[in-house]
Amino acid sequence: MAKKATKKAATKTPKKAKKATAAKASSKTEDFRAKSADELSSQLSNLKKEQFNLRFQRANGQVENTGRIRVLRRDIARIQTVLTEQRRAAQAKG
Repeated sequence: MAKKATKKAATKTPKKAKKATAAKASSKTEDFRAKSADELSSQLSNLKKEQFNLRFQRANGQVENTGRIRVLRRDIARIQTVLTEQRRAAQAKG
């Protein structure tokens, strides 16, 4: 019986971790929304350059932090989403 309780406790821990990551993602999105379109565009180009370099490192087997590729991909998507939101808001006003 004690083993079953341990397994249940172990399954609850990752759920909390996912909620914490979701909170980080929303705070990043809020930070992106606070920036201007020019700042976001420059940050987007920097992230794409870094992603490009990591892609070559991965192809050569030199990448050290493979998790960074995933983080970059998601940050790029967040910035593109915020830029699209800003463009649509500007079109709605004008």
